[in-house]
Parts: sequence; C-alpha cells; structure tokens
Amino acid sequence: MRRLAAVAALLALCACGTTAPAPETTAKPAEINWGACEKIAPTAGFQCATMEVPLDYTKPGGKTIGIALIRLRATGPGPKLGSLVLNFGGPGGSGVSTLTDAAAAFRSLGGHYDLVSFDPRGVERSDGVRCMDPKPFEAFLRAEPSLDVTTQTRLLTEFAQACQKHSGEILPYVGTLNAVRDMEMLRVRLGDPKLNFLGFSYGTHLGALYATQFPKVTGRMVLDAAVDPALGLLEQSKTQAKGFQRAYENYLADCARQDCPFNGNTAVLGLISSLRRKPLNVQGRLVTDDVARVAIAEALYSELTWPLLTQAIADAIAGNGAGLLNLSDSYAGRQPDGSYNTLQSSLIAILCADTTDRPSVEESVSLAKEMSKKSPIFGPDVASAGGCSVWPARGEDSNKHIDARGSGPIVVIGTTNDPATPYEWAPKLTEQLGTGVLLTLKGEGHGAYGQNTCIDTLVDAYFLNGKVPDNGTVCP
Repeated sequence: MRRLAAVAALLALCACGTTAPAPETTAKPAEINWGACEKIAPTAGFQCATMEVPLDYTKPGGKTIGIALIRLRATGPGPKLGSLVLNFGGPGGSGVSTLTDAAAAFRSLGGHYDLVSFDPRGVERSDGVRCMDPKPFEAFLRAEPSLDVTTQTRLLTEFAQACQKHSGEILPYVGTLNAVRDMEMLRVRLGDPKLNFLGFSYGTHLGALYATQFPKVTGRMVLDAAVDPALGLLEQSKTQAKGFQRAYENYLADCARQDCPFNGNTAVLGLISSLRRKPLNVQGRLVTDDVARVAIAEALYSELTWPLLTQAIADAIAGNGAGLLNLSDSYAGRQPDGSYNTLQSSLIAILCADTTDRPSVEESVSLAKEMSKKSPIFGPDVASAGGCSVWPARGEDSNKHIDARGSGPIVVIGTTNDPATPYEWAPKLTEQLGTGVLLTLKGEGHGAYGQNTCIDTLVDAYFLNGKVPDNGTVCP
C-alpha cells in the first residue's frame, strides 16, 4: 500500500462498474499471442503479450482494453506445474516491469512454474491512469499533503480534475473486482485448470478477492504482507502511519547500535525543519521537507535500504540532498528521463474505486493533525485519506467482501514490524478468508518471502509439493 492512499477530487460524476458477483467463467480459451519483449527485456528469455478484456463486464460485447502480460517459461528439470501468476503490490505497481527485475528471486519456483505477471487494468501498459504532465505532477507531489483544509482541498481537486480529463473513461472500471475478472480470463487463456497465485501487499487483496469470486478454480495461493480490505480509509491511513512510525523508531535504534553519523530523531526532525525553510538544490530540483519524509518512508520498506537512508540523511545534513531525492523519486515512480510511471495516479484511482467510504477532507486533516503530534514525519500523510470524497468516479463495496470458503488452503503471511501493511492485518485477512493459514515472520520490512529462509522453505514446499504449513507457524 502506498503513500497517496486516497488522494482525489471533484464530486461523484459517473457510476462505477457492476456490483454483481462474478460467476465462474465460461469463457472459451483463446490463444495468447506471446512474442519478444523488445522494449522491456529483449535478451532475458521473457515473453510479452496483450490480452483484450471487456472494459465493462456488464457489456461483454462492448469496448475492450488491453492487459499487458509477461511470462518467463519454466526451465528447470523435473515436473512442470503450470503457471504461477504474481502481483507485486501497489495498487498501481507494474507487474510487467517488476518481474523483469525480480525474476531471479523466484528461481526455485521458476524451475517448475511458468512465472507470469501483468499490469492490472488502469496500470502503466494496461491503459494506465494518467493525470498530469511531469512538471505539474512533480509540483503536486512536492506540495502534498497540507494540514490546511482549503489548501488540501484545492490540491486534491486540481489533481482529480486532471485525472477525469485524461483518464475519465477508465476510472469507473479500475476496481479490484474487475481486475480479478481479468485474472480469471488470464487463467482460462493460459489453459490452467486452477489459478496458482503469489501476491504481495495489494496483491493479497487481488488474491483474496479472486478466491472469493472463483473459489473452485483457486489453486495454490500465498498472500504475503496482507491487506485488510474491510478497513475504512481513515483507519487504514492511521494504522499505516503508526506502522511507519514503529519501523522508523526501529531503524533509529539500529542506526544507534552501528555508530549512527547523526544524532537520531533530533537530527532528522531538525533536517526536515531546515528543508521546510530552505530546500536543498540538486541540479535545479528542490529537496523539500516533503521530499525528505517520502524518502524516509521509501527506505523503511526493507532493512536492506536502511544503510542508504543513513547515508542520505547524513549527506543532507551536510548540504547534499541527492540521496534523499533518489529515494523520493523511487517512491513516486519517476523515470530517468523525468517522466513518471502511473504508480501514484493508478493507486489513487484503484483505492477510490474499491470503496464507497468517503471521509471528508476536514475529517482527514483533523486526524492528520492528531497523528502528527506522535508521528511528525508520517502523521501528515493521513490528510490524503479524505481525497475520495471528491473523486470523479463512484466506488463500490463489493471489493471489500472476502469469503473464500470452497477454495483450498490459502497461506497468509504477516511480518511483525511491517510498516506498510501492519501485522494485525494478516490474522484479520486469514479469518475473513475462511480457508486461510497464517504464517508469521518476526522481523522488519514489507513482505517476507525472499527475505527469510524459514518463510521461503515453507512457501516453496507449498507451491512445489502441496505441503500446507501448520496454521500459526512463526519464523524468527
């Protein structure tokens, strides 16, 4: 789950999708025309394709959109187990781009499964939600969030008007329910009798809702860094702010144990205050206090990036903001040419499509002020949770309903000090599924698979041999 967790604007102008349950598909298998990934990974053995699906599933003969796909065929010895579909989170993250970078991390599974991923509808190559040109979008990111209701409302309204102007046709149809219908079309066209799925962060919502809608064709499924879709936007933002604050405090304690080059929280808050008064200049771009806060959040997603954060903070205190800017750009999806991918815009659109919850800007700013007293770095982000009150597409609550009874066991993983999807969401999702099996990692970071040998061994045994781990297993 990402930072601009409910940014939006304007009054509800158009209806969103259908709320009818999705039946088991009767679609006929259609060949996917796989070809080379010439612009993405031309020499790494990947195959790419575009799958046409209905924009509106209530009008199957109407307008279609393309879902961008990527595949890496299983190459190892031994039995082939079909496809393993992966989603790496967001909402708004590109599965196509991420798999090209992360395939090596799934080497043990990729020997027996074809690794498959996709850009969900409204994301990047799949008719991604685009709202602003790079310069105004960067200005919007740097100005957000504000704890002044009038200013925050103006910023969110301007952004949502731009989204409606440039992507208004797709905004009503980017919700998770439509995305899991696309996943079912993908399963059928891949020719797999059941969908085997590994989802991280927002990908756990995709997987859980797929299993709710299509329990009989749900295969081996692992949901890592679980999301609780039942939460309202204010509660979600509040819980995340607490999670990031806890991770930040753990980071500072670790830094102190390793001879930290700055004086802990006092130095960090002093830096942020200094940047608010006088931003640093990095090749014509300003490193503001908001850039610093975003950079800190980005680095807290994994212990592996804690050293980068330490160096970036130390450098900024010395007058060099390049490290903070690089971390912030990574979070925002800024490309080397100065353009932005659709991550942040798609995130906003999907979150607002997935719920009828519409807390006001006044409510979110009030909560942000309260949270900022205990968490001055992450508390202000809660102000964004009121954005959906003025989003130009109506949401629907069917995306929240989870009940996978009728499916096989679904493994849910939570990490005790996960900043972005706090641990408490994992047992809640396990309970909602009705077929969930909970694994716990005692540790830091967002996501457990690939970070811990104990977790990896259990997950691999489940995917490769069908061995279901014991419910309640804890990995140190």
